[in-house]
Amino acid sequence: MTIDVTPLRASRDYRLLWFGQLVSLSGSQLRFVAVPYQVWLLTRSPLAVGMIGLFQAVPLMVFSLWGGVVADHVDRRKLLLLTQVGLAGVSVGLAVGTATGFARLPYLYALTAAGATLSALDGPARQSMIPSLVGRERIPAAMALNQVLFQTSGVIGPAVGGLLIAWVGLATTYWVDVATYGAAITAVAMMRPPARRADGGRPGLRSLVEGLRYLRGNRVLLSTMGIDLMAMFLSSPRALYPFFAEEVFAVGPQGLGLLFAAPGAGALAGALFAGWVQHVRRQGAAVLIAVAGWGLAIAAFGIVNRWFWLGLVFLAAAGMSDVFSAIFRGTILQMMVPDRLRGRMTAVNLMVVISGPRLGEVWSGAFASLASPVFAVGAGGLACVAGVVIVAMLVPALRRYEVDPDRLEADE
Repeated sequence: MTIDVTPLRASRDYRLLWFGQLVSLSGSQLRFVAVPYQVWLLTRSPLAVGMIGLFQAVPLMVFSLWGGVVADHVDRRKLLLLTQVGLAGVSVGLAVGTATGFARLPYLYALTAAGATLSALDGPARQSMIPSLVGRERIPAAMALNQVLFQTSGVIGPAVGGLLIAWVGLATTYWVDVATYGAAITAVAMMRPPARRADGGRPGLRSLVEGLRYLRGNRVLLSTMGIDLMAMFLSSPRALYPFFAEEVFAVGPQGLGLLFAAPGAGALAGALFAGWVQHVRRQGAAVLIAVAGWGLAIAAFGIVNRWFWLGLVFLAAAGMSDVFSAIFRGTILQMMVPDRLRGRMTAVNLMVVISGPRLGEVWSGAFASLASPVFAVGAGGLACVAGVVIVAMLVPALRRYEVDPDRLEADE
């Protein structure tokens, strides 16, 4: 039942990549709490907070595909070094702008877009390196370990972020984020040059079309991405956390940090006891069940009214369902896709995974402005469950999909 840590023991380079990203992502989570809270203080508008998602989603949607093309043609390790330095620069801009009083709404939106653009280049390179670092037989374990990484940072970062904002202010919180990027940059610099040689060709339109053609012909892979996009668009409540913290639960910035951290806590608990997932063969059906669990938990969070700790429990349950969905979807992708296309397919998947919640934040902010934040969250969760039923009916190949480790696509 407990997680398999063999990839960390067996691969020095994966270990460096994993621990470096753990520190830097924990720092990034400080920023992901601080920016929405700063926008809320400036505007007191759920829609303005939700618009942060738009300024993240658009660059991710525009540049992620090209990020995958680049990752399939260049040295992925060098690309990671460049993007990490750039992301550290974004946090420097937030710290300086906040300290000087220059960080008004357009400034915060602009730096949010810059960070999303760099993430669109960073993510495909990072994720597509994993099979070559751990070996294909350890991909399920590596996917679970990646979720431990993401969710640990998702718990530590927001909880610490809320405390830092309350104790030392927004500007210092951003400077702490800057410092954490040093760990990621050092770790990547210490990695060995990759055994895989860069293709050396020009990462142009033909390469992009090749990747999209492959995805279009793979209904299982396409449907795993589509169901995640649907779920996150309909039922992502992050933009409404400031409202719930101030108006529903009355718990202030410390409670806001706990709201942001609760899904990560549930996801971390799920990932730590995800040893069983590598024995699940009906992984398509498992994706459907996990996404439905997310929707039900989000709907429950929307109706708990003033019971703060019960709300945290439902958010944790949503996070646990989401992490199982992510592990199954990631395993399907990494096992099905050959290395020469993995950067591009990873890019499409990351574009969905990251932009879906951001678009959902825009939608939930707009919906909450028209109706009410509480109704928007509850209705969104139930709509997600209905969407799962529709996908299961329309794409029988997904609910029937089984992983066959004896018939994996060759790394060509």
